[in-house]
Amino acid sequence: MNTFQTIANKSEGLYKEKGSKFIAYAFPINSVEESREKLAEVAELHPKARHICTALLIGQGDEEYYLANDDGEPANSAGAPILGQIRSYGLTNVFVAVVRYFGGTKLGIGGLIHAYKTATADAFENNKIITVEPTFSFDFEVGYEMLGEILSVIDRNNLKAEQEHNSKTARIRIVCKENELETTKALFGKYDLEFS
Repeated sequence: MNTFQTIANKSEGLYKEKGSKFIAYAFPINSVEESREKLAEVAELHPKARHICTALLIGQGDEEYYLANDDGEPANSAGAPILGQIRSYGLTNVFVAVVRYFGGTKLGIGGLIHAYKTATADAFENNKIITVEPTFSFDFEVGYEMLGEILSVIDRNNLKAEQEHNSKTARIRIVCKENELETTKALFGKYDLEFS
């Protein structure tokens, strides 16, 4: 996955029209399972809601996955407009649930589309959009006689590293940006290490 934009944290948006109230909840997510958990949280907060319409978008390009659910509203009047807002903000790895409380006056399909879009946009405006650079990692084992030298390379180059130790060796995991992977591996070239 390439660099992408998402939201920094959970946020809420609100739109009111003719007595109806639309409360949008936007969440950064990494999986469909996570979206199900977020939907359960929203449903628990609003047990008397008439509708909880949702959309999610995960990934990019050929690996993009999306869902839109109208939850009983007229076809394509809720989930699709929510998804459209996710796309228009250029976001991915986002789940939005919009809770509707009916106010007694029908809004019509155009009114519903406007309401779901506006509530979703408000949730995004109340959030911070961030750029995420995916990271990659590689592992190698090193004997304790070389560990000090390897740790010096890690420190000098400000690398992010994790360590696991056993009685004979240390396993090191280096985490870096995709465009730095080969350059970072090259820093350890003289040590004849096997990367995994």
